[in-house]
Amino acid sequence: MSTPAIRIENLTKIYPVPLRRQRITAVHNLGFEVRQGEVYGLLGPNGSGKSTTLKMLLGLVTPNQGRALIFGRDSRDYRSRSDVGFLPENPYFYKFLTAAETLRFYGKICGMRGRELDARIGELLALVGLEDARDRRIGGFSKGMLQRIGLAQALIQDPRLIVLDEPTAGVDPAGSHQIRDLILDLKKRGKTVLLTSHLLEQVQEICDRVGIMARGEMIREGALEDLVSVKNQTEFIVQNPTPALRAGIEALIKDSGATLLDSRQPQRSLESVFLELTSTGPENR
Repeated sequence: MSTPAIRIENLTKIYPVPLRRQRITAVHNLGFEVRQGEVYGLLGPNGSGKSTTLKMLLGLVTPNQGRALIFGRDSRDYRSRSDVGFLPENPYFYKFLTAAETLRFYGKICGMRGRELDARIGELLALVGLEDARDRRIGGFSKGMLQRIGLAQALIQDPRLIVLDEPTAGVDPAGSHQIRDLILDLKKRGKTVLLTSHLLEQVQEICDRVGIMARGEMIREGALEDLVSVKNQTEFIVQNPTPALRAGIEALIKDSGATLLDSRQPQRSLESVFLELTSTGPENR
């Protein structure tokens, strides 16, 4: 069995409140694992402890108790961070640098130089769809473009684990769709992705497993299919049913002693309708 990409063990973080002799428990006795090669969604309302958990995982905050392991190595060990790329919720970049210069800056921080770095910059700009903006200054980028260059910088040293804090925050549906596709592409490349998000529909599309936090604790965790399935119910989708077929099905259900809860036409998500209408010409609308 391979070593988990992330193992959180009994993690606890308590913040003192100055001058009030109080303490706030941001995370309490938290434990979960992220397997290699999967996309894991860490969910929860504001103040649930998600961001504090990420900070402890990345070695930015020291836990009061417990530990976080990255590929078996304690996250407080600086060597563990060579395997990690991070995109914060509100990334900051030097506005006077171009997209290529920004990636070069972060690449040099990671110890990359010369032709290797040049090739990596071109590869990442193509991956995130910013080839045409290579020489544009960051100060003129839209929110969606900033998130994509942020994702590119998180991938600059080709990490095995990518941590994304609200990667689609403030991004329009088209940009959000692009970032979703990038995350799925990372999974195909064998990368492990840990993300937080408030866009539950998107989480449902890309995550293999999900953990739901509240008040600093993990209240539910498991495979996405298990979490969203409705127990003791089965759904059939039939195309072009005749009135006689529908009446027959309803009669069979009644005779069997089961209960027909609903009969309706399936619906698409609002996001898919929006993308279809905005990505086609007037003749297709």
